[in-house]
Amino acid sequence: MSLIKFLTSKVFFKHLALAVVAIVVLCYLILKWLNISTNHNEFVVVPDLKGKSLENVEIELNDHDLAMEIQDSANYNPNYPKYSVIEQNPKAGSKVKENRKIYLILNPSGYRKVAVPNVLKRTIRQAKPQLEALEFQIGEITYKDAIGEGVISMSHKGKPLEPGTLLPLTSKIDLVIGNGKL
Repeated sequence: MSLIKFLTSKVFFKHLALAVVAIVVLCYLILKWLNISTNHNEFVVVPDLKGKSLENVEIELNDHDLAMEIQDSANYNPNYPKYSVIEQNPKAGSKVKENRKIYLILNPSGYRKVAVPNVLKRTIRQAKPQLEALEFQIGEITYKDAIGEGVISMSHKGKPLEPGTLLPLTSKIDLVIGNGKL
C-alpha cells in the first residue's frame, strides 16, 4: 500500500479525527484543572501595613492568608515607631493570590552609626561640607586664638571627639576653630 493511498483512506481519517478529539478533550481537562488549582479569579486584597508593629502585621497577614518576609531594615525614619513597617511590596490595596509573600522593610531602632571624618587642621569651609555630607549637624562653633585658622578640636555632647569615632547620623558636632591670631 502506498503512502498516498493510506493518507486518503477512511482508516487514516478515523484516526486523525480520534487524535483531534483526544487533544481537545485533554486541553479542556487541563484548563479546568488549572482554574481549580490556581484559584482563578480569587484574590486577596493586601492590607496597609505601614506604621504597624511586627506582631500586628503578623496577625493581620495570617487573617488574610498571606505570608511575610522581612527584606531589610532601611535608614531610620523618626516619623515611624521603632521596628515598625515603613515600606511594603506589593503595595496596600493590591490584589494577590493567597499565601503570597509580602516583603517588608522595617524601621531600625535608631540612626546607623558613621565614623567621624578627620577634619582637624582643615578650615571651616572644608570641614563643614564634609561633616554635613555624612549627615552630621554642626553644633556650636567656638573660635580660639591659634596660629592656624583650621579646626583645632571636635566634641559631641561636651566630650572630646576623635576622628574615626562612631556616632549616629544627625549627631551634633561642636567645633573649636583657630582664628589665626596669636
